[in-house]
Amino acid sequence: MRANIRKFLSLIRFSHTLFALPFALIGFFLGIRVNSQLLPWGLLGAIILCMVFARSAAMGFNRWLDSRFDKLNPRTASREIPAGLIRAQSALIFVLINCLAFVATAWMINRLCGALSFLALAVILGYSYTKRFTPFCHLILGVGLALAPLGAWLAVTDRFASLPILFSLIVLFWVSGFDIIYALQDVDFDRSMQLHSIPAWLGRPVALRVSRALHLICAIFVAAAGLYGHFGPLYWTGAVFFTGALVYQQGRVSPADLSRVNPAFMTANGIASCIFAVFAIGDLITGW
Repeated sequence: MRANIRKFLSLIRFSHTLFALPFALIGFFLGIRVNSQLLPWGLLGAIILCMVFARSAAMGFNRWLDSRFDKLNPRTASREIPAGLIRAQSALIFVLINCLAFVATAWMINRLCGALSFLALAVILGYSYTKRFTPFCHLILGVGLALAPLGAWLAVTDRFASLPILFSLIVLFWVSGFDIIYALQDVDFDRSMQLHSIPAWLGRPVALRVSRALHLICAIFVAAAGLYGHFGPLYWTGAVFFTGALVYQQGRVSPADLSRVNPAFMTANGIASCIFAVFAIGDLITGW
């Protein structure tokens, strides 16, 4: 039983949940500040469950849908489905269970979140198809993860607002930029399989410049959110660290040297999102 659990956690790269979860927590605490309410632990737990269910469904579906390509790609052939560690049918059942759990949990939060849960699933599951017809698949992935801060805000407030949208835009351009970096590894394979990505379309040097432009836009939205939300020194400390992490990961990768793509993708982004969230939430809490 434990071995099977470990296989499924590996299938969905559960640790990668840290990329978007910190921004969901920022959206949650933004809503708490606006509503001037005590910390609703039950609601926080429901938001975290939604994050886990949604990401598990999205990642499991991606692994299931792409298993044919993963088997042919030397970099991904050892993944659980092509390696025979998890059956494709079992992975699909896992996806369906997580989709149902996500929708049910969203409805328990409020009617707006419940209604929007179907749209969210359409985006995060639909992303897996986009590499088959558009090089802008990285932006669709960004949109999927960008739902986290806005969704958490809606869970608390039950209404839309500008500030959480700014945080969603931070996630959109941040994720799109580092996904392009990650796709640099598969340029030759994607072209041979007629799969689409910005690196396969434009080549590695131009794709890396596009990634840097997206991260520059991300940094601009980090500053815009800080100014619009009237944040204090703690937020700006986190903003400086987060922006520095963007610069760091861009400096670690070049078109001629992709050996440090995985550290840039995994470590730098996970640490950056967590630390930024700690400082942003700390600023929100001390400002109450």
